Amino acid sequence: MASFFFAITISSSALMASLLLLLALFAVNLRITGAQIGVCYGMMGNNLPSAQEVIELCKANNIVRMRLYDPNQAALEALRNSGIELMLDVPNSDLQSLANPNNAGQWVQTNVLNFYPAVNIKYIAVGNEVKPVGDSTSWMAQYVLPAIQNVYQAIRAKGLQDQIKVSTAIDMTLIGTSYPPSKGSFRSDVRSYLDPIIGYLVYANSPLFANVYPYFSYVGDPNDISLPYALFTAPNVVVWDGSRGYQNLFDAVLDSVHAALDNTGIGYVKVVVSESGWPSDGGFAATYDNARVYLGNLIQHVKGGTPMRPNVAIETYLFGMFDENQKSPEVEKHFGVFYPNKQKKYPFNFGFSAARHWEDDIVTIKNASAPLRSDA
Repeated sequence: MASFFFAITISSSALMASLLLLLALFAVNLRITGAQIGVCYGMMGNNLPSAQEVIELCKANNIVRMRLYDPNQAALEALRNSGIELMLDVPNSDLQSLANPNNAGQWVQTNVLNFYPAVNIKYIAVGNEVKPVGDSTSWMAQYVLPAIQNVYQAIRAKGLQDQIKVSTAIDMTLIGTSYPPSKGSFRSDVRSYLDPIIGYLVYANSPLFANVYPYFSYVGDPNDISLPYALFTAPNVVVWDGSRGYQNLFDAVLDSVHAALDNTGIGYVKVVVSESGWPSDGGFAATYDNARVYLGNLIQHVKGGTPMRPNVAIETYLFGMFDENQKSPEVEKHFGVFYPNKQKKYPFNFGFSAARHWEDDIVTIKNASAPLRSDA
């Protein structure tokens, strides 16, 4: 009889161990595949928490990805061993310097290699929204590709080109045709700037970073774009593009970027949404409720895909971490998902709580298994 109970004990223990392993693997997989949302950490405010407080706030709210607009040393130190994946920007002001290979190598050593892998740097964004024609940033455009290549070569010299991807972030003003999405194309006057960059991205297997704001599309054309279409709340398909139906503006804009890349004929390039958000005050349609609805729906929506790229999760960075009172115009001050006092502005989580619940369930099962073994 004792041997019979001993056999049941071993069998039960083995079954429980197998179950725990499966749950652990599922939780890890859920955390990896579900963690599509990051947050952009801007610092243009005179009332913001310390970098260490910000990283602790991210961890407390299950934010596992971050964009940092410059290599702020306090923030990089605070990110050590946090597990947070980082998109690190080369500021536009550094582009001309990093067009020199020696300067780029030093920048990478100081801001990347001195912190990696304790800081989980995943991307380097070389320049943000540089516009090659008719803009105050246009003079910088000539330096973007050389800076990208030099940073890439410095990363490659350390054998990290598969771990740390180097790219640049564009805005939607570079899109010439966006409707219908399948006809998306870049403006003819920016192709000489973009095509060589796209060629590099294909070579390096790096994504293009795109700042996608349905808010600005809507406020620019509220007569032809409905608010529900911009907020993910349209009850039915709004735009048909052949066999593809678009029920929200985010997908339509993003697919116009996909099409613009494809229509260059250079090669396949993935798109990472490096910014998206909705302001809660300061301008037309900038209300708390609109921002809450847009952001909450965006977090859920990016777990899937777009009509042109179905069933492919969309890595997306919310803009921004805090309301920043030193930005202008007024509407730019109200994009934060947290107030400067670290209080959440909106009730939603950031898409990762399910993984934590499964981890909690594993502990529960472990505790519940003890009586089963002792009974034997």
